[in-house]
Amino acid sequence: MTYKLLGKNFTPPDIEAKVTGAARYAEDFRKEGMVFARLLTSPLPAGRIISIDTSEAEAMEGVVGILSTEDLPQAAPPANPPLASEHITYIGQPILAVAAVTEEIAEAAIERIRIEFERRPFVTDPLDTLVEGGPNPYPKGNTLIRNAGAAAAGTTASGTDVGEIKWSRDAINAFRAGNEPAGATYGEEWEIGSVSEGFANCSTIVEEPFVTIGQPHHALEPRTGMAYWENGRCYFHGSLQSHTIAVAPLAGMLGIDPANLVFINEYTGGGFGGKIFPYPIMAVTGHLARKINRPVQLRITREEEFYIGSARSGMQGWMKLGLKDDGTVGAVDMIVVGDAGSGGGASGGSAAEHVSLMLQPETMRFRGVTLYTNTTPRGAQRGPGQNEMAAVLAPIFDKAIRQAGLDRMEVRHMNAPISSDTVGPHHTELTSAFMPKAIEMGAELFNWNEKKARSGQRNGNKVTGIGIGMGFHPAGASGYDGLCRIGTDGKLYMHTGVGNLGTYSYASVTRVAAETLKVDWENCEIVRGNTDRHLPYSTYQAGSNTMFTEARTNHLAALDAIRKLKEIAAAELGGVADDYDIDGARVFATADNSRGMTYGEAAQAAINMGGEYSGETYPDNLNDVTKRAVEGLAGTGLIGVVKDSRHEGMPPSMSIGFMEIELDTQTGKYEIVDYSCVADCGTIVHPMGFRQSMNGGGVWGVGLSGYERHVYDRQNGLPANVGLYQARIPSYLDVPLTNNVGAVNEPDPQSPVGTRGVGEPAQGCAAAALTSAIADALDGHLFNRAPVTPDMILNHVAQNGFNTGDLKTNTF
Repeated sequence: MTYKLLGKNFTPPDIEAKVTGAARYAEDFRKEGMVFARLLTSPLPAGRIISIDTSEAEAMEGVVGILSTEDLPQAAPPANPPLASEHITYIGQPILAVAAVTEEIAEAAIERIRIEFERRPFVTDPLDTLVEGGPNPYPKGNTLIRNAGAAAAGTTASGTDVGEIKWSRDAINAFRAGNEPAGATYGEEWEIGSVSEGFANCSTIVEEPFVTIGQPHHALEPRTGMAYWENGRCYFHGSLQSHTIAVAPLAGMLGIDPANLVFINEYTGGGFGGKIFPYPIMAVTGHLARKINRPVQLRITREEEFYIGSARSGMQGWMKLGLKDDGTVGAVDMIVVGDAGSGGGASGGSAAEHVSLMLQPETMRFRGVTLYTNTTPRGAQRGPGQNEMAAVLAPIFDKAIRQAGLDRMEVRHMNAPISSDTVGPHHTELTSAFMPKAIEMGAELFNWNEKKARSGQRNGNKVTGIGIGMGFHPAGASGYDGLCRIGTDGKLYMHTGVGNLGTYSYASVTRVAAETLKVDWENCEIVRGNTDRHLPYSTYQAGSNTMFTEARTNHLAALDAIRKLKEIAAAELGGVADDYDIDGARVFATADNSRGMTYGEAAQAAINMGGEYSGETYPDNLNDVTKRAVEGLAGTGLIGVVKDSRHEGMPPSMSIGFMEIELDTQTGKYEIVDYSCVADCGTIVHPMGFRQSMNGGGVWGVGLSGYERHVYDRQNGLPANVGLYQARIPSYLDVPLTNNVGAVNEPDPQSPVGTRGVGEPAQGCAAAALTSAIADALDGHLFNRAPVTPDMILNHVAQNGFNTGDLKTNTF
C-alpha cells in the first residue's frame, strides 16, 4: 500500500529541543520553596533496623524534614519497599530520606544519623541458597511464588510471595559441573511432546551448561523526581519510559485518587526496562513533599542508581539439544536457575520462549526455578530473558550443526518460524512470521557464502570468526485507548499517553492517525508529556510493544473521527454519512465535492451538536484515565476516541544478525569487521527510526556478549561495579562505523498499517552473532557465558584451564 506519511522519514518535533538543550528533564524543574532530599542507604546486604536516632540531624540548621519507615507502609517480602526497616535485603537499599535547603546540608545530616542494625545471613550466588542448608536471602525462604494476591501498599510488586526450594548437594555439584541435576525440584515445568522420544529420533545431540550475567540498567538520566502538592493534588515530575499507564500505580503509592495526580514527564534519558512502571523511590519523593508541605526534589546519584535502579536477571542453566539427520531440531531440554535479586522476577520462562519460537523444536521440555539473592532488584532489560538466551544459544546451536556436518545458515533457515507456527507450551499462534525470508535477505546482505569461507583464516596472530545469531521478543499488545481531536482551527491534535524515552516511537505511531485522516503533517500537533493535557490510557513504552499497539489505537481513534466528520456533514448538508468522504482538510459529498465543509467547520459543528461529537459523552468501556481526558476536552472540538479490542495471537518481532570478527590471540581482543542484520517486524513506518533502533540494539548486543558485568563479593555482599567505569559499555571504538540494516517489510495482518516493534530483538541478534563469531574463531570452543571477555579468551588460548566449572552469576 502507498502511504502519504508512513514509510517516510520525518523530523520528530522534539529534536530541536534536544539539540539546543531546551529539553527539560525531571531534574530541570524548579518550584518556589523547593528543597532537596538525599537518601540514607543500607550498608548491609541483609538485616533489620533495631533503632534509629535522628535527633542530631533534625537539630541542624537547614534541615526541613525526615521521612522514615514510620511514615510509609511496610510491604511484606518480596515486595521492594520505598524505605526498608524490618527486611533489609541488599546493600544500597533506601532506609531514610532527609530534606534540606541544600543537598550538602542533607548529605551532612545523613552522616549524623545513628542506626543500630541486626545482621542476617546473605547470599549472592543463587546456587548457594539453592543447596540444602544454604542461607536464605529472606527469613521465610529463597524463591518466588506467584499467588495472584493483591499488590502490597506502596509497592510495585503484585501477586508474589516467598517460598523455599532446596536441592541436594549432589544435585548442586552436578549442576555446577555442567550436568543435568538428578532429583531436583523446580518452580516451573512444562513439556511439549515427549523429549525422550524426540532425542531418540536425533542423530546429533549436544549437552552444554550456560550462564548469563545480570547488568545494571544504568540509564544516563538517573531516576530523579520532583513533587509538590496544591489543593490536594500531587504534581509529580518523574523519569519514566511510560506515561499514562503509570498514573494508577503511582497514585496508589501516594495513597490518592488517580484524578488527583498530575504526572509530568516530557523527556526521559533512557529506561531500558528499569523505568517501565513507577519504582518505589518515587513514593519517597511524593510522601516527603506532603509531609513537609514543600516541593521536594530527590536526585539519585550514579552509585545509588546502581543499587536501586534495577538490573537484568542473571541465569545459570543447562541445555540438551538434538538435530535429526536433515537438520530439523528434534528435541530441546533446558533448565534455568534464575536470579531475581532482592525482588522482582527471573527470566527462565522468557528464555525458554525464545528457544521454542526460534528453533521450532518438535519436542521440548523446560524446567526452571526463580531464586532471590541479596543483590539489587531485578527486572526486564531490553527484554526479560530472550536476548540473554540468544547470546548463549547461538554457539551451542552452532556446535550441534557443525557436528552434523551442516551449514549454520541453512539449518537456521529450515527451522525458522513462519506464520503457521506456534510458540511455547500453550501453542500460542503467531499473528505473522516471515523469518526464513529475513534469513535469506541477511545472508545476501552479508554475503554469507563468501564470508563463511573465511572462517578460521589466520593473519599472523589474528584469526577470523564468522557468526550468526537470532533475536526475538513479543512485539505488541491491545486493549488500550486511542484519542485524537480536530480543533476549530482545522488542526489535528493527536493525544498520546506513551512515554518519550528517546526512541521517537511516540511520534511515529501518532502519524498513523494523521495518515488515516489524510492530514498534512504540518497541520498536526502531538499532545503528550503531561496528564493535565488530557492524555489517553496508552501502552507501556517497553518490550517492543509501542508500534503495534499504538498504531491500532491511533488508527481506530482516527476512524472514529472520520465517522463523526461524515455524520456531521450529513446533518449539516443533507444526505447520509455514506455520501461523504474526506481529503485531509475537508469532508465533502462524493457526488459533488463542492458541497462540503472544512475540518475546522466540522469541529465547530461538533461543539454545537454536543454529545459524542464534542466529547460530552463517550464509550463506557474506556479506561478512567481516558474518560478524564475526554471530559477535560469536552466542547473544544471534534473528539475521536475508542477502546481497542483484543487482538489474537502473539505479534513476534524477530531479527537475524551476521558478524565477522578478527580476533587477536595474543591480546584476547577482537575487532568487528562487518555486521549485517535484517528484521522481520512488519511494515516499516519510520525508516530512520527503524535503522537507529537496529543500530542501537546492535551496539548493546555487543555489550551484552562482550562487556557487561554484575560483580559481587560473596564474602561481604559488596558490589564492585557501581558506576559506568566499572560497568563498561561499548563505545564507538568497539563497534563498526556502519552497519548493514534491512527489513522484510511484510505487513502484519493484525496491525492496521502492518507494523510491529523491533527494539528488543535488535539487541539479541547482535549478541548472538558475536558469541557465535568468537566460538567460530576459536575452532568451535564454547565459553558458555555472556559476556566473553579478553582474559577468558587468553586463558583458553594459553590452555590455562578456564572451564564451565567456573560459571557463576554475580561474580567474575
